[in-house]
Amino acid sequence: MDIKNIKNEFPIFTQKINGKPLVYLDSANSSQKPKIVIDRISNFYETEYSNVGRSVHSLAVKATNRFEATRDRVKKYMNAAYREEIIFTKGATEAINLVASTYGKKHINKGDEILITELEHHSNYVPWHFVRSEKGAVIRFAPVNENGDVEIDEIRKLISKKTKIIAITHISNVTGAVLPIKQIVDLAKEKNIPVLIDGTQGAPHSHIDMQNIGCDFYAVSCHKMYGPNGLGILYAKKKWLDDLPPYQGGGGMINEVKKEDITFAESPTKFEPGTMQTAEVVSFAESINFIEKLGIQNIASHENEVLEYGLETLRKNNSINIIGNPKNRGSVLCFTIKDIHPHDIATILDDDGVAIRAGHHCCQILHEKLGLSATARASIGVYNDKEDIDKLSEAIKNCQKVFQN
Repeated sequence: MDIKNIKNEFPIFTQKINGKPLVYLDSANSSQKPKIVIDRISNFYETEYSNVGRSVHSLAVKATNRFEATRDRVKKYMNAAYREEIIFTKGATEAINLVASTYGKKHINKGDEILITELEHHSNYVPWHFVRSEKGAVIRFAPVNENGDVEIDEIRKLISKKTKIIAITHISNVTGAVLPIKQIVDLAKEKNIPVLIDGTQGAPHSHIDMQNIGCDFYAVSCHKMYGPNGLGILYAKKKWLDDLPPYQGGGGMINEVKKEDITFAESPTKFEPGTMQTAEVVSFAESINFIEKLGIQNIASHENEVLEYGLETLRKNNSINIIGNPKNRGSVLCFTIKDIHPHDIATILDDDGVAIRAGHHCCQILHEKLGLSATARASIGVYNDKEDIDKLSEAIKNCQKVFQN
C-alpha cells in the first residue's frame, strides 16, 4: 500500500503541531477521518438533511433510504444473517449497556454468574456491575497471565452451571492481546451460554464475520473505524432481539400507544428510540467504502509490519518496558519509561508533534494487576508507517534528555 497517498486522504495531516509534522499514534483512542467521510457529512447536511422514519416528504424519504442503505452495508460488511440484526447506537459503550440492561433484566437473577476477563475496558465491566448490584449476580474474572494474555483454559475453568453470559474483549487496548474469540464462542455454545464481544479494538483491524465467529452480540465503535463520532453498532442475533425488552422508550420505537398499554415495534426499530444520528449513519457507509477499497487484510498486514518495527525499535531502548508479550498482538504498544511518569511522556512527546495517550486507558483492573497506575500507549492506524515509529523513538529520546538535565 502507498501510505503517503493514503495519508493524503486525511486532511488533518496537512497541519503541524508545535511546528512539527503531526505523528498521530492514538488510533486506539479514536482514528482520524478521511476526506470522503468528512465531505459526506457536510454534503448530507447541505443537500439531503431530514429526520428519518417520520415524514413522507421527499427529503425525509431520501434520508430514510440513505439511513437504511447504511444498515444494509453494515449487514454485508459484518456478514450478519439479517439486516434487522444491526442496531445503531451512540457508541460501543451504549451497545454493551443495551445488552447488559435488557439481557440482565430478563435472564440474570440472584446468584447467577457473568464471566468477563481482567483485560476488559470499563465499558465492558461497569454495565455488568450495574446488573450485579441490581440483581445480586456474581462477576467472575478470567485472569491475565504474565504475557498479558487470557488463556482459554482459564475461561473454561470458570464456566459453571450458573454462568449466564460471557462478555469479552476482542483485542485488549492495553496489552494488545488478541483473544481466541471463535474458540471461546464454540466453548460457550457447548453449554448454551451467549457471548458478547467488545469489538471496539477488533473491528478496525480485522475481518469481522459474524457467521464465522458465531457470537450472540458484537459491539462496534465507528469513530475508531475512520468513521464519525457519536455512532456505534450492536450486532445481535435476531432471536435475542425478538426476546429482549426495549432498552429505552420514546418516539419511533413503538407500535401502538394507548392509555392502558403500549406495544413495541419489531427490531431494529424497537432498539432505536428518538431522533437518530442520521448524518453519522449515512457517512459511515463511506468509512466502510474506505476500508474495503484498501482491503481489511491489507490494512492488518501493514499495521502488523509497523507494529513489529515499533516493538523492535523501542526494545533497543533499555529504559523502556513494553507492556505485555501476547501470542497474538493487535496494533497497540503500551510502555513505561524508567523514572518518567506516562503523563509527562505524552506531554513532552507532544512538543515534537507526536500524539500518544497516557493513563490507565479505562482499564484500572488490568493496571492494578500489572502493578501500574498508568502507561503510555502508541497505537497504529492505516496511515502510520515506519517513519512515524522513528519519530516516536526520537521523541522518546528527547523526553529522556529533559529528565537527565
